[in-house]
Amino acid sequence: MRPKLTDVAKKAGVSATTVSRVINNYGYLSQQTKEKVYAAMKELNYQPNSLARSLHGKSTKLIGLIFPSVTNPFFAELVEEIENKFFNAGYKVILCNSADNKEKERAYIRMLIANQVDGIIAGAHNLGIEEYNKVGLPIVSFDRKLSDQIPIVSCDNYQGGKLATEELYHAGCRHIYFLGSARRKGHPTDYRLNGYLDTITDLGLTQHVHSVAFSESATIKSVSVRKLLEHHHPDGIVCTDDLTAILVLQMAQKLGIKVPTDLKVVGFDGTKFIQDYHPELSTIAQPIPDIAALLVNLLQERISQPNKKLAQNQYILPVKFIRSNSTFSL
Repeated sequence: MRPKLTDVAKKAGVSATTVSRVINNYGYLSQQTKEKVYAAMKELNYQPNSLARSLHGKSTKLIGLIFPSVTNPFFAELVEEIENKFFNAGYKVILCNSADNKEKERAYIRMLIANQVDGIIAGAHNLGIEEYNKVGLPIVSFDRKLSDQIPIVSCDNYQGGKLATEELYHAGCRHIYFLGSARRKGHPTDYRLNGYLDTITDLGLTQHVHSVAFSESATIKSVSVRKLLEHHHPDGIVCTDDLTAILVLQMAQKLGIKVPTDLKVVGFDGTKFIQDYHPELSTIAQPIPDIAALLVNLLQERISQPNKKLAQNQYILPVKFIRSNSTFSL
């Protein structure tokens, strides 16, 4: 449970009034007393908050969302769905854009604790953050393993990687590459690569993984994509996300490679934005509204029953293949 001011007082061996005076820097206090209070606050991970201090444990109706980047269409649409569902349930959200930065994510966690949010949905890429294990708040994770005590919601990433590879094979591809991160970090998106690798083995083909990182800029990714197309000549590419797949289509056009005649491409995510503005892209679509609904429902359950044992640790939702011009001439 979230530590209270009285817990700090007990730990420090002083009165609650003294703790309040230390926090507010009010009146004369010895340096020794201050140090004892600060040490107790640090040990208990207590974050004082002037706005919420008077609530005395009441719900703030605030939810923290931690995601890598809302400039990515997938995260933007997922966050919008989550925010709308929480708003309709009487909550407001605080959105934290953590990027590829552990310290930034840590700072946001501390800020959310200080604002006494009722719970957190975390979808950031920075793993191994100790604060998640001692934050003292209900947390639900999207696509990231944060702790054995935190439920994870994700799409069927393995089936998505498998579907994409099978579709390329049935379209005639025999030199199929996976374009994405080759470095497994222990989170559910690794299964996109696993689905590709297992399917390639089952089909009796040779595995080809061309590594690009999620955090790389479009310019750096384009250089890597150009190298892949010019030197390895794939006839099919499974991309780990739609934005990378679009870069492949753009580079193929620059190099005079005909899609889908000479090269077939499958993306991953299937956002409304991509379907509206790049309808030529075949992609694996994640069920964004369903993911958002499950994240919201699970967190509300954790908030109302924080000590209830988890029914299950991982929730996996189905994906579907959207066929378009990047794999078949329609």
